[in-house]
Amino acid sequence: MNRDLTVGSPRNVIWRFCLPLFFSTLFQQLYVVTDSLVAGRFIGEAALAAVGNTYHITLIYQALAFGCTMGCSVVVSRLFGTGKKNAVRSAVSTAFIACLALCAVLTAAGLLGGDALLRLLQTPDDVIRDSGVYLNIYTIGLCFLFYYQVSLGIFIALGDAKTPFWFLTVSSLVNIVLDFLFVGRLNMGVAGVAWATFICQAAGAAAASALALRKRSLLKTAAQDERRERVFSAELLREMLKIAAPVALQQLIISVGNVLVQGNVNRFGSSVSAGYAAAVKMNNMALTAMIALDRGMASYAAQNAGAKKPERIRSGLKAGLLLSATIGCLIGAAYLIFRENIIMLFLKTNGGEALATGTQFLLIVVPFYLVVSVKIVCDGLLRGLGAMRLLVTGTFVDLTLRVTVGFLLASFFGPVGIWAAWPVGWITGTSLSAFFVSRLLRTNSPRLSAGG
Repeated sequence: MNRDLTVGSPRNVIWRFCLPLFFSTLFQQLYVVTDSLVAGRFIGEAALAAVGNTYHITLIYQALAFGCTMGCSVVVSRLFGTGKKNAVRSAVSTAFIACLALCAVLTAAGLLGGDALLRLLQTPDDVIRDSGVYLNIYTIGLCFLFYYQVSLGIFIALGDAKTPFWFLTVSSLVNIVLDFLFVGRLNMGVAGVAWATFICQAAGAAAASALALRKRSLLKTAAQDERRERVFSAELLREMLKIAAPVALQQLIISVGNVLVQGNVNRFGSSVSAGYAAAVKMNNMALTAMIALDRGMASYAAQNAGAKKPERIRSGLKAGLLLSATIGCLIGAAYLIFRENIIMLFLKTNGGEALATGTQFLLIVVPFYLVVSVKIVCDGLLRGLGAMRLLVTGTFVDLTLRVTVGFLLASFFGPVGIWAAWPVGWITGTSLSAFFVSRLLRTNSPRLSAGG
């Protein structure tokens, strides 16, 4: 069901729209975490480190997919808010065609350069072979990742949060079952973890794409729509790229920063790398689930900007901040209370350096979830209003500090110095994002009522 986000109580609309997105993304992240959990519990510490090393490379692919998703989603939201249904239909088909070309290039580049990137990461010798196996299988399925994510972005743009919830919930549960089957029962090793992800993404992409195209065909043409429907529109592609390129750049900055952090961590051996892999998977599960609120805020802001309702954007920001802060505090409290139990889920043996590393990371980073929850909502509003330069600036400063301070402190304090750099970047990045949003709202920026 498509939902108009420009009517109704902003608080009710935001919470009812964003909560299903949060839980669906949380389910999606559960299978990402399960990959590492199964590798660590059923194969061993080296396998956990192997999957952990590929994780930050796969995040680069996911960054590009996220950029495509947001470029399509924001443009479709804006057009849907203005009632231009023919343009919405053109935007959907244009996004699908552009994704096909991009995926062909990325798959070729990934298969040719994956091993070199693993070596650049200083991947330990005892895990590099398994890392290469996992990464190559993941790369072959890139097309499925992109079409799956773009389709879910289309549902969100049309105000449909329930369909992504069911898709992500079912695919995540199936992936978890396949992980245990391929590794626990069939002893396929790290390759089994990768094939489980491949199969679920392929099935999910086929189903989600088919439904997205059906939604496109059911959109009724509005009388005021002056744009002629086209299967491919260069004009709409340019509009998407204006959003997608900065979003992808923002996410690539994050991903490259994480790759550099991983390389820094790898200097301390595979046990530290394994502990970090477990902790960072849990950290990213929480943050990625919370970033679903970013997507929700972006669609909400874009629809209301298209409908020229700036006051609803202001009210929606307050509701989004309250929701995000509540979720951040609840997750943070759970992580701190059960930190040792959480890390032990990933480990085949009790105690040791890996456990100490993972719990240490959570103790230092998790208390600042409240800070990052503010940044997530502010970034969503900036994204929905098309203020991409401001968005990228805040993220660039955050990651630059996190990487540089981490390298500096690691020389004196070891791995704990790397973890201590995270709050430094988060506090600075959040301050910038909050300032940019405040300035847009205070000055009544034209972006608040920019029709598509």
